[in-house]
Amino acid sequence: MAELIRVVIADDEEGMRLIERKMIQRVDGYELAGEARDGIELMTLVESLHPQVVFLDVDMPGKTGVECARLIQDMDPSIILIFATAHDEYMGEAFSVYAFDYLVKPFRLDRVTQTLERARDRLRGVREAPLPSPAKPSARTAPSRLMLRHREGVSFVSMEDILLVQREDRATVLYTEGGGRYVTADSLQETEDKLDPSIFFRCHKSYIINLNRIASITPYGRWTYIVKLEGTQHDALITHEKYEELEKLFS
Repeated sequence: MAELIRVVIADDEEGMRLIERKMIQRVDGYELAGEARDGIELMTLVESLHPQVVFLDVDMPGKTGVECARLIQDMDPSIILIFATAHDEYMGEAFSVYAFDYLVKPFRLDRVTQTLERARDRLRGVREAPLPSPAKPSARTAPSRLMLRHREGVSFVSMEDILLVQREDRATVLYTEGGGRYVTADSLQETEDKLDPSIFFRCHKSYIINLNRIASITPYGRWTYIVKLEGTQHDALITHEKYEELEKLFS
């Protein structure tokens, strides 16, 4: 039996939390891990409970939903963010932080059910039809090495072995060929500046991918896609704009 998907909901209105709670209970595969009344409580719950899905309102005391979303993205960009709000004018801001979906109150049950089923399929690895992947660039003629700073000192990693670089738990993590994982004190931008731009591509504010190792690209949210990479089980997100940029790069 598949493990239940942990959900945290955040809304300053008790009535809305009750509605969201009942809707989550009606969809198979989910468990409600916690509820928050404001943005501060939400961040505390995310850090302690490590949910896979977060429902959050845009307009909350303490921290707004968009502010929380940015912090959650920096902690763990794989968390699915679903905005549930009465304010449709904030939709652009919500999708700027790569929300999976944006639900406008009052909710229709079938609309919420559809969103939760898509999120469940995404988390359990159900594949949608892949988009055309860009052609691979030519291989590097001479490998170089990257020096990574961390608390224990420094590590040297062959650049051609790097598959994925991402923000994870407020740190920058590199995944390499053979299952290697390196945590560095450098920011994602500092790491990107050291990488070969002919091979590495910033596809999202939280991800850098090796263009030579793209396996497939599939839909994720409304304006975001999932990048599957050869040699690792870790996925990356790519925005619609970056996907179009990728297509132009190899056209």
